[in-house]
Amino acid sequence: MNRLDRLSAILIQLQSRKTVRAQDIADRFEISMRTVYRDMRSLEEAGVPIIGEAGVGYSLMEGYRLPPVMFTREEATAFITAEKLVSQLTDPTNGNLYRSALDKVRAVLKSSEKDYLENIDGRIEVLKSNRSKNLQEQQNPLQTILKAIAGKLVMRLNYFAYYRQEHTSRFIEPIGVFFLEGYWHLIAYCRERKECRDFRFDRITEITVTEEHYLDVHCSFKEYLADLYKDIQLQEITLLVDKQAHLHLGEQKYYQGFVSETAVAEGMEMQFMSLSLEGFARWYMTFADYAKVIKPPQLLMRIKEIHQAAAEKLKDL
Repeated sequence: MNRLDRLSAILIQLQSRKTVRAQDIADRFEISMRTVYRDMRSLEEAGVPIIGEAGVGYSLMEGYRLPPVMFTREEATAFITAEKLVSQLTDPTNGNLYRSALDKVRAVLKSSEKDYLENIDGRIEVLKSNRSKNLQEQQNPLQTILKAIAGKLVMRLNYFAYYRQEHTSRFIEPIGVFFLEGYWHLIAYCRERKECRDFRFDRITEITVTEEHYLDVHCSFKEYLADLYKDIQLQEITLLVDKQAHLHLGEQKYYQGFVSETAVAEGMEMQFMSLSLEGFARWYMTFADYAKVIKPPQLLMRIKEIHQAAAEKLKDL
């Protein structure tokens, strides 16, 4: 990126946020702090009213606005792709809001770019997994939760606890949301359990926002995510799978911790990082006649035990 493009991008970044730290600018554009300071001086000399506060960051004077931004074709295409993801992976309310925002993006495009987007719009699709519960049945929780997080408002949650197989009602202080392996999750401080907990959206039966405010003094959202798998030991697994059988594994391999694969003369050598050798061994049995365990030896031992137990039961049939 040349300097002129970088200065324009920094100006857009300043307008998109209340305050921007110098370190954030340096990280985004991969430049030194010295270069950041030089760029900020250049913007000030060009007449941009920048307010700099030591230890806080840079901001634009209230009321200063850039003229309408012109997007590149690639940027507009990225918006279209994101729209497909948002409409399928969030609730309808959030999807409608994103489409409304995208219409404003389309409005500032040149005619040729609008035609380009019209041509590709119907050629990008995101298909929702059948195993995920439709968010339309869940009272559009995402926007409701995000508003509560922004306003630091206590929520009342009716939730189905899967492991105890029971419905519970509790008051929570929402902290953040994340999407993982086909499901949305809400991280919140549970007043009943007196600790931060993970609530899956598809197990929420009802959620309402109260008028009670809370102090954000509990667990950090980023720290919670960092600790999510900290104590979980992953087991490295390598299989040699027949090439034809490999084609039929489909997305199942991703649920088993699939990492990579390499074509070799004997077939496909597949690498996994698994949370459970027991679960992996039982999945492996579904195509064991077309595959070979390369490592670890304890996985092969467990597979033999399962096979022997199954053979004993089959004798009685």
